[in-house]
Amino acid sequence: MAVLELHGVKKSYGSGHKKVDALKETHFLADRGELIAIIGPSGSGKSTFLSIVGGLLSPTSGDVMINGNNLTVSNEKERSKIRLKEIGFVLQASNLVPFLSVSNQLKLLDKVKNGNLSKAERDQLYEDLDIAGLLKKYPSDLSGGQRQRVAIAKALYSNPSIILADEPTASLDSDRAYEVMSLFKKITKQKKTTTIVVTHDIRLIDYCDRVFNMTDGVLLAVEREDKRIQIAGKSH
Repeated sequence: MAVLELHGVKKSYGSGHKKVDALKETHFLADRGELIAIIGPSGSGKSTFLSIVGGLLSPTSGDVMINGNNLTVSNEKERSKIRLKEIGFVLQASNLVPFLSVSNQLKLLDKVKNGNLSKAERDQLYEDLDIAGLLKKYPSDLSGGQRQRVAIAKALYSNPSIILADEPTASLDSDRAYEVMSLFKKITKQKKTTTIVVTHDIRLIDYCDRVFNMTDGVLLAVEREDKRIQIAGKSH
């Protein structure tokens, strides 16, 4: 069974001549240990796709399955429980609380996420992400890459099956962007998570197992040849 399954998922707004299909009928499967990129221009439907997968937005039709749980037929309480247990989010802005130290940000998650990691597992996570030396610092003291590493730690705090990252490298220079993608790849393989990264930066696709292109709400697999993207007969 795939960790993530989308069967005939669509998202529309409005009706009649004002109807807009933000996400056209989509079928999608993702397995454990896969790092997947979704690329495409702004307004193409990438964020809609990610919001539906993350249970933040309900589709107009179709089914979203996470480890056999159907998000589409679940009520809000059930969806919240699934999100908390199964999904970790990493956003473009690292989404850290400015007045809390790194340590206190993570301690707060112990309460919200009910202590899913043991002390040994937390220590290992800090070591893997190289943030052990940052625990007493505040977000304003951190570089962009450091803030994103802390954000990734927060996303991993519940041992999620799926990590959803929305433009996680958009505010970073090339070196820091490659560093973050390398971390995603390492975590995905070590922890056997399913990681989906939405990005407009095609330089990052070499880190990914599969790549999809989103255009006008249509999600299509991308063929890569000679480290170039082949989309609809055009090289990028």
